[in-house]
Amino acid sequence: MQAASQSRIKLLAISGSLRQTSSNTTLLRAVRLLTPEDVVVDIYAGLNQLPHFNPELEDAECAAVADYCNQLQQADGLIISSPEYAHGVPGVLKNALDWVVGSGELVGKPVALLNASPRATHALASLHETLTVMMAKIVEEASITIPLMGTKLDPAEIAAHPDFSAVLQIALTKLVQAIDSNK
Repeated sequence: MQAASQSRIKLLAISGSLRQTSSNTTLLRAVRLLTPEDVVVDIYAGLNQLPHFNPELEDAECAAVADYCNQLQQADGLIISSPEYAHGVPGVLKNALDWVVGSGELVGKPVALLNASPRATHALASLHETLTVMMAKIVEEASITIPLMGTKLDPAEIAAHPDFSAVLQIALTKLVQAIDSNK
């Protein structure tokens, strides 16, 4: 039993939105429902607890930052789904990324970028640029847009939707393949 759990691929999913009813968070919950048996998806819930980034505090003890960094280190790959606010990445997500610029948790880490709105192109481009500078390995084949705007679908409905589930499963497969080739 122990060996099986060690061989599982662990993905950390981060929503760029703090709203409980966010379409981006809902999309990540749907991904979790579609995940194959050998993959586990944990949705990061501490975005709102990270303090404002201050380079002078990087070496200070902060439980929220330490937990976040630990979760990133333990993950084999990342899934980020983010809204767009005023043509940019939400401040809380950018803040989270700023906390790990210098520590290297994302260097070489396979990342899939999900988008719940086809109109959120500026934030997606900005996020892509930030992650590239941080040397994350963006898996283009796993980075997709699922047009959820106005659908009000819950995670189970997204997972059951024939078109959405098919695209999400392909994205998951591509991310897992990138992780396997990264090992």
